[in-house]
Amino acid sequence: MRRRSFLMVMPAALATVQKVASGVEGELPNRPRVPGTLELHARRRQAGRLSESVLRWEVAQTAVIICDMWNTHTCASSAQRVAAMAPRMNAVVTSARSLGVMIIHAPSDTMKFYEGTPQRLRMQRAPMAASPFPIATRCGRDAEEEREFPIDDSAGGCDDPVVKPDTGPPWPWTRENAAIDIAGFDGVSDNGQEIYNFCRQEGIVNIALMGVHANICILNRSFGARQMTRLGFHVAVVRDLVDSMYDPRTRPFVSHTRGTELVIEHIETKWCPTILSSDLTHVIPGSDNPRSVSQTTRRRG
Repeated sequence: MRRRSFLMVMPAALATVQKVASGVEGELPNRPRVPGTLELHARRRQAGRLSESVLRWEVAQTAVIICDMWNTHTCASSAQRVAAMAPRMNAVVTSARSLGVMIIHAPSDTMKFYEGTPQRLRMQRAPMAASPFPIATRCGRDAEEEREFPIDDSAGGCDDPVVKPDTGPPWPWTRENAAIDIAGFDGVSDNGQEIYNFCRQEGIVNIALMGVHANICILNRSFGARQMTRLGFHVAVVRDLVDSMYDPRTRPFVSHTRGTELVIEHIETKWCPTILSSDLTHVIPGSDNPRSVSQTTRRRG
């Protein structure tokens, strides 16, 4: 081969070798389905009354979706709170991953950063699954919910005195916060249909949502609490690992912390239960022991 031809061919050949070595080309292995049962202490509200119940979710059927924990934000106060939350969130999802829970990272508008990675391809390659209704790109409040929503976030909800322009793409965020690890059998997607496809493929029926912001993306996204509940998933919001976009200078004129609590109470009343993150860090003792062939056969049948 002539030297010029060799130099032209080599970059493409090296790229192919690197893809094969990283497992990008060919079949991507998915998370092993292992035994183990989470015991979740779920909180709901009805007519203003608080109630608690215990949910038991099999780890093999459970995913955590990390919503919009970006590396920056148009609101400096929001970015600061995300940076403080990220290490705690990483510790929780590390424990959940070790138990066998699927971890899906959903930093919206940043998929270009993850293009070609095994975690991104894993979600893209799940076969199309028929849904009971079209999965909307945004699942916002209807007029009734808007009237009863506990906080006024109509101006964006930034509680910082200096608000950067929030007029649309290009957004300032480019990836998920670096304090949150993306590892092993994790997935990366900001697309509700992709996430639905993957969950159907993997037999996932339970979704724990964490991240930002409880009043906007946690509820509105195509993979958020409204949509996933309507699609028939068992959904719970992890209330100690969420934040809100709320400015105390607006109705109901309470602290940012209390504003977030009011949104959580609204979610518990109208959409789904909430849980504490500690429930995702351990399983019921003995539930993760090896199961006999006959037990496994009965469970699958």
